[in-house]
Amino acid sequence: MPQALADQFRLQARNNAWSNTRLSRACAALDPEAFAATRVSFFPSLRETLQHILFVDRRYLADLTGPGRATISQVELPETAAALGAAQLETDRRLIAFCDGLDAPDLARIVTIDREDGIDYRETVSAILSHVFVHQVHHRGQAHAMLAGTAVPPPQLDEFFLAQDASARDEELRHLGISVPHEGVD
Repeated sequence: MPQALADQFRLQARNNAWSNTRLSRACAALDPEAFAATRVSFFPSLRETLQHILFVDRRYLADLTGPGRATISQVELPETAAALGAAQLETDRRLIAFCDGLDAPDLARIVTIDREDGIDYRETVSAILSHVFVHQVHHRGQAHAMLAGTAVPPPQLDEFFLAQDASARDEELRHLGISVPHEGVD
């Protein structure tokens, strides 16, 4: 069962990159003012929502792999949709590489998370990855809803895991330089 979970995380990492790229492309079609415009959601704009996703992904990857959160917290976040999309894809590729390197025992490894409140939280790799993927879906959904209030139609983000999705999914993953599920991932 743990190996099946490691395989699932590899698939989720790919779905994550695919969904982020689709959303980033749609946002890049907006003019800069529309991308930064105040909207109704948890974060007040598409830009701030995508910046949050990138920031949190980088922080959890730092927890999982190093160099540590202090370094990540000092990095400026991109302002434009194109720059954010490129930075997110680079981070997504790092997350895929991390997940591809997992084996069953890795999932139980304890990682210390510094939330800058003076408490060192201890979580398993499995729990952190589960959280990261749910966090992504949550905030991408908010961005998707905000995008629906613009002239750019929101992209399809929920067709990835089924066999009927394979042709479109696999072509897009190959275009991103990411191996597809049936090429040694599943």
